Amino acid sequence: MKHYMVIFLLGLTGLIARGQSITPICSFNNFTNGPERPLGELTMGPDGNWYSTSIFGGSNNDGTVFELTTNDVLTTLVSFAGTNGANPYAGLTLGPDGSLYGVAAAGGNNNDGTIFRVTTNGILTTLVEFDSVNGSGPEAALTLGPDGNFYGTTKFGGPLSRIVGGRGDGTVFQMMTNGTLTTLVTFTNVNGALPDGSLTVGPDGNLYGTTSEGGGPGSGAGYGTVFRMTTNGVFTRLAVFNANGEIGPNAGLTLGPDNNFYGTTEAEGGSVSNGTIFMVTTNGVLTSIFTFDGTNGTGSEGNLALGPDGNLYGTTSGGGSNDDGTVFKITTNGLLTTLANFNGTNGDGPAAGLTLGPDGNFYGTTGNGGSGGNGVVYRLDLPPEFLEAPTSQSIVIGNGATLNATAFGTVPFSYQWLSNGVPIDEATNSQLAIEEFVTNTQYQVVISNIYGNATSSVATLTAVAATPAVSLDANGDVILSLATSTNFESRLYMATNLTPPVVWQSIYTNVGGGIWQFTDTNAAAMNSGRFYLLSTP
Repeated sequence: MKHYMVIFLLGLTGLIARGQSITPICSFNNFTNGPERPLGELTMGPDGNWYSTSIFGGSNNDGTVFELTTNDVLTTLVSFAGTNGANPYAGLTLGPDGSLYGVAAAGGNNNDGTIFRVTTNGILTTLVEFDSVNGSGPEAALTLGPDGNFYGTTKFGGPLSRIVGGRGDGTVFQMMTNGTLTTLVTFTNVNGALPDGSLTVGPDGNLYGTTSEGGGPGSGAGYGTVFRMTTNGVFTRLAVFNANGEIGPNAGLTLGPDNNFYGTTEAEGGSVSNGTIFMVTTNGVLTSIFTFDGTNGTGSEGNLALGPDGNLYGTTSGGGSNDDGTVFKITTNGLLTTLANFNGTNGDGPAAGLTLGPDGNFYGTTGNGGSGGNGVVYRLDLPPEFLEAPTSQSIVIGNGATLNATAFGTVPFSYQWLSNGVPIDEATNSQLAIEEFVTNTQYQVVISNIYGNATSSVATLTAVAATPAVSLDANGDVILSLATSTNFESRLYMATNLTPPVVWQSIYTNVGGGIWQFTDTNAAAMNSGRFYLLSTP
């Protein structure tokens, strides 16, 4: 004897004030032979501490390499003394050997600058001394290339460049970890002049960079360029800046989530001469996406940082509510939000961009301000922002479900899950586990920290029927195991054949819903095929 069943379940359907702040975690002073005026970005070492340089300070006032531990202990690792380098403008680059590599803009035997390696315990080795012919005055951080070599620029010097005040237009170089230096490109004004920013590895494995001047047809002409270079020195000028738009990028490029590059220009650029933010494609299409107006900042000098939310974060050296500079966020389509303003006490005039720490916070330096007046290391404190929000799902009744939330911002976070707008007791983790789902429900989560909170959009879990289980008992009666939404009445119908017109007979009504069983005690006595239909009246 065969029993048949047809099941049908009628489906059921069913921004916040935010604050940011800048917290100085270390202020530099001028009376302890410590660091003064850090202009470079922070770099996290293999030990989890921050490392960078200062242009002045130290026992000789020629600048320093310093370490800042996670519990905010500041240590001067190196005091430059002229012969081993002086006045480092740029931050440091972590090498494959766990050491930190950097450049000093002056010093060395020729006073044209140096490249150095420093260990996390302060052992410094001078790797290269520039001599004007191979470059002079490096001001940008080194870039670790895809081949394991370092690449960088010198702002002046070079064997074939035009002479400006006795110094050339700069170079691009390659350096092996043992200090072997190769000049790859000499700038000659037409292809660019005076590179001031670091190089960036593109998605194609080539190096991309900017020059602060050059690109014009003659000596001394031009407002800067964007270029591409292979690791063996094949150079292509991609774009030229102009006086009516962008002038003189002092920073390097940042690869965005769309595989385009983003950068900034100095204060003279833009329609109101406060600087711009631009986008450039890998084939050289240059577009200005934002112009600063002073109130939201003036003159961005540091690299942009890509956030985990796909937005770009940066600083301006001036402007804002106190004319001490700002921290901002900008989308790839040019929507800028000022996140915080420097006010002297928390720093003044940042020349460096931001660095994302492993705790999800951005960190940076300013060359001025703070309690000692000689700059600070600061943390940017942000309210939560969703990187992953709970999403709607269709769940088989009786099964479990899991909802997840991931946030970006200043930790620690607290979580509170809501069910149909009502807080769920003890649901205070980033993940909500539902052991046995029985009815349509709308879920949200509120993520909070001391700087604000964010509420997710509604995620609706929709109940769907499981494939019903059918069995026979010892008497030959049919046992139906069913699952329906709670708080909704369900009705079970039976027919003995499906030949039109089908006659459906109501045989049971379930009011409570959930997981339930029905035994058709007439099935064995009828000794015929039976069809079942489940519906919400």
